[in-house]
Amino acid sequence: MSETLVVNEIYLSLQGESTFAGLPCIFVRLTACNLRCSYCDTAYAFTEGEKQSVPDMLAEIRKLAAPYSQSINGHKMPLIELTGGEPLLQPNALPLMKTLCDEGFTVLIETSGAHDISKIDPRVRRIMDLKCPSSGEVLRNRWENLRHLKSTDEIKFVMGTQEDYDWAKQKIVEHKLDAICPLLFSWVQPLTPEQQDKVLKKVPAGQTPITRLELAEKIIADALPVRFQVQMHKIIWSPDQRGV
Repeated sequence: MSETLVVNEIYLSLQGESTFAGLPCIFVRLTACNLRCSYCDTAYAFTEGEKQSVPDMLAEIRKLAAPYSQSINGHKMPLIELTGGEPLLQPNALPLMKTLCDEGFTVLIETSGAHDISKIDPRVRRIMDLKCPSSGEVLRNRWENLRHLKSTDEIKFVMGTQEDYDWAKQKIVEHKLDAICPLLFSWVQPLTPEQQDKVLKKVPAGQTPITRLELAEKIIADALPVRFQVQMHKIIWSPDQRGV
């Protein structure tokens, strides 16, 4: 099999989420996703993209990384993150991540949690979603993935409703998630009109929206062992701007 991937975009920006938020990061956005979460802000990556060889991708990444010569907290800068879409839909994402790890980069992957993560190079930091009820995709969670997570990985709950919060709180206790790795509670920023793709699922009827203030206050009141986060890049740049 030829070493190619269908790529939506590769760009240098700041990491806007996770425990690495604020650090320089090269994003490798791959095309295609088999989920249609209600809040997805990258629906353009479902179909838009061009085939690139892995060697060409590596050359582009190395060029973007060339100005950086120092590390931060032991991590070579910039970070490299594979995102999408869903990166694990393309098998050649695995050797690409391995090569980047071999070159000393700190490699992250954003994955929906609906695909097997066990074959990912153990050096990669896996940021894995557990899809909450308002996503419309809660039944797609692959719970077997939990046993493959390491302390260097992260579990992300994207939440926009009270039901999401209650569900996530229950799952933390049920699966003892706080003993596995850092937990992220990420508030859903409403989609702009340009982002409201007709293929996205609807929030199930009867759910109660939650504001970011309400979410933050609930985390504090319940003394949850989680990290609250907003999408930093949407504060710096326009919420629907690409390549940031």
